[in-house]
Amino acid sequence: PQASTGQSFRSGVRYAIDKLNAGGGWNGQPVQLIEYDNQGGPAGASDKLKAAIADGVQIVVQGASSAIGGQITEDVRKHNLRNPGKEIVYVNVGAEAMELTGEKCNFHHFRFTGNAQVRTKALVAGMKQAGTLGSKVYAINQNYSWGQDMERAVVDNAAAGGYQVVEKTLHDTNKIQDFSPYVSKIVASGAETVITGNWSNDLLLLMKASKAAGLKARFGTVFLDQPGNVANAGDTALGHFIAHAFNPEAGGAESTRFVDDFKAKTGHVPVFVEPQAAFGLAMVAEALKATKPQGDALNVNAFAKVLEGTRIRTPMGEVSMRAADHQVLMPMVVSMVAKDAKYKADGTDMGFKPVKVFTAEEAAAPVQGNCKMQRPD
Repeated sequence: PQASTGQSFRSGVRYAIDKLNAGGGWNGQPVQLIEYDNQGGPAGASDKLKAAIADGVQIVVQGASSAIGGQITEDVRKHNLRNPGKEIVYVNVGAEAMELTGEKCNFHHFRFTGNAQVRTKALVAGMKQAGTLGSKVYAINQNYSWGQDMERAVVDNAAAGGYQVVEKTLHDTNKIQDFSPYVSKIVASGAETVITGNWSNDLLLLMKASKAAGLKARFGTVFLDQPGNVANAGDTALGHFIAHAFNPEAGGAESTRFVDDFKAKTGHVPVFVEPQAAFGLAMVAEALKATKPQGDALNVNAFAKVLEGTRIRTPMGEVSMRAADHQVLMPMVVSMVAKDAKYKADGTDMGFKPVKVFTAEEAAAPVQGNCKMQRPD
């Protein structure tokens, strides 16, 4: 399942790079996309980053898992301190832990996806507006940086959402085969809504156990649109919510154009993390076009300075980079699984029906006080 997440990021990135190259690439040369498999862990990612640097890579793109993101951003920071003039930049399209734009923020890291506060704020506001949030919420999350941030965000948004957090659970990541003991706790808590940042098997198996136990609570999720989830959950998925970066039904003609073009190039409608990866790399492409070559090479610091001020229009609205912490400001869509959704998921008769689109401004969470960005001269 973790591999499938990586493949989704890859197809979104490749789509944007192919588009850039079709328009002439950078400095008259095609931009090369080289792939490295991090084996799903921080140590593997560290080794592959060294290999990428040895191969002359200047822009490193990574998606799934904040554990890996945390390792890469630290390795990039150290490399750049030791190798002035040979800097590399980390383009993060999927690691959403708060620390990456907080205490670990650095000039050579840019995040092109949401984070726990952004996702939860939208989810809570969207569900509340739809009248489906209730007053008792259960938080269940994976016990590492991202899951801990999600748990904190559920607590932080309780006043705005008008709910009480009846219980919080953190569990081992991608190790649990049977979630029924956890579901029993949710049932016993009387929660009306379960908010979870779980992804991959931890979301699938949690939903399967909920289905088996006949749990009536609604789920508010971040990754329910991961391919396979809706099919595996079956009718249990109906009425559950997600806060995500894109819904093809929400953006009118512009959305349809993007979906049709993506499908023509990749063979499928963009889902899950593909749109955010494609939009992020479209911003990278814009910044590259605006960065003049130095000799024949890319000056990474000059490119990063341009990227800090880049903004583009997407089918969901304007997306821009916030220079203070390198957190992208992007619209968020809250959607609900329904049978009358225009685009169906996983070949089922269900899909994601847009409930509310939040502008980038509405969705934004403030810059964290512990981000002390060190800028090159």
